[in-house]
Amino acid sequence: MTSTLIRARLLSFLSEPQSATDDTSYLYEEDGAVLVENGTIRAAGSYADIAGTAGSSMETIDHRPHLLLPGFIDAHAHFPQMQVIASFGAELLDWLNTYTFPAESEFGDAVHAARIAGCFLDELVRHGTTSAAVYCTVHPASADAFFAEAAKRNMCMIAGKMMMDRNAPAALTDTARTGYDETKRLIAKWHAKGRLRYAVTPRFAITSSLEQMEAAGSLMAEHPGLHMQTHLSENRAEVALARELFPDRADYAGIYERYGLLGNKSLFGHCIHLSERETDALADSGSVAVFCPTSNLFLGSGLFGYQRFRRRDKPLRIATATDIGGGTNYSMLRTMDEGYKVVALQGEKLNPLLSFWQITRGNAEALSLSGRIGTLEPGTDADLVVLNSSATPAMRLRMERAESLQEELFVLQTLGDDRAVVETFVAGKRMKSALPPV
Repeated sequence: MTSTLIRARLLSFLSEPQSATDDTSYLYEEDGAVLVENGTIRAAGSYADIAGTAGSSMETIDHRPHLLLPGFIDAHAHFPQMQVIASFGAELLDWLNTYTFPAESEFGDAVHAARIAGCFLDELVRHGTTSAAVYCTVHPASADAFFAEAAKRNMCMIAGKMMMDRNAPAALTDTARTGYDETKRLIAKWHAKGRLRYAVTPRFAITSSLEQMEAAGSLMAEHPGLHMQTHLSENRAEVALARELFPDRADYAGIYERYGLLGNKSLFGHCIHLSERETDALADSGSVAVFCPTSNLFLGSGLFGYQRFRRRDKPLRIATATDIGGGTNYSMLRTMDEGYKVVALQGEKLNPLLSFWQITRGNAEALSLSGRIGTLEPGTDADLVVLNSSATPAMRLRMERAESLQEELFVLQTLGDDRAVVETFVAGKRMKSALPPV
């Protein structure tokens, strides 16, 4: 049996914080420890208590005075878009045609797909992210490459081959039949293998015919334990085109509703321009609206109603995400910094307890994986991140005046990035320090 004792200040959320001072929503230990056995958390709490139950021969890692949390979770990212991040000057549909589609066309090459998948997962680790919901391309080789690289690192990942049979270059289209057949093969090969999960992945209604949408619905009906991920109401021109392509549906969300794609494991990226009826439909079905602040701002798509969606009579389930490569940073800290600004532009605030709950337990709950990741609870997987709130000169200077945990978290959220990530553990294994130097 492999056992490790990790000593640090501990923070883990017990429930969604109801205010910036909701001390009942989290566990905090000034001198804490996590006991890891065979990749699983056996115990977490005060160092004095945990060390007393541990054997004398185990490895001890001392990360004091740093802060140890569950690893960050990213609910929406495109690994094939790594080489088009920071591409200038277009809104969504033009950005796809000008930058994204040409880059994605290269992912039928298994060697290229494996290289970029490895780079992507290493970048997540560098930024403290241990799990993500990820879009591959239409090519089965891209999904095989991604899952193989994730399995090599023993990471908990949700991913799927895109289904696209229209309104895209020939190199990026399948058919309703081949999309269905290839997805079935990938599900059989990868779903529930180790820590991997498969997501049925129609890119969005614009790039799937009625027949392909029906095929996606059939896959979900045949495999009810799967996730489904797609895009919804990111951009007004996108909304108008979707309505034009499916004139028999009352609205954009109604397209997915018609084909049985709403549900408690359905992840809808963006959801900026939803009508009340659409919002109710998502809420009633338990579907998840994924907040992608950096890409929403970068592409000029609009402002996600984070607090409005939470406070409705029928609140929406919400996740947050980088949306690489329309998103502009791999860091969930940077993501929540931009999220704070999006919320502030709507006259509200996003407190730091809620931000850190969201990128740990909150995203785990949104992905229906809170029994495995997102907390420090015994029996869950030992995916962890260690943070240094004085990682840069600017952070160190600011921390001289920080007087509370909440202030420290806000410094990390506002000024932090990969430099603030001291170590990333995946299933109890140190991963960031094992990466080659940059």
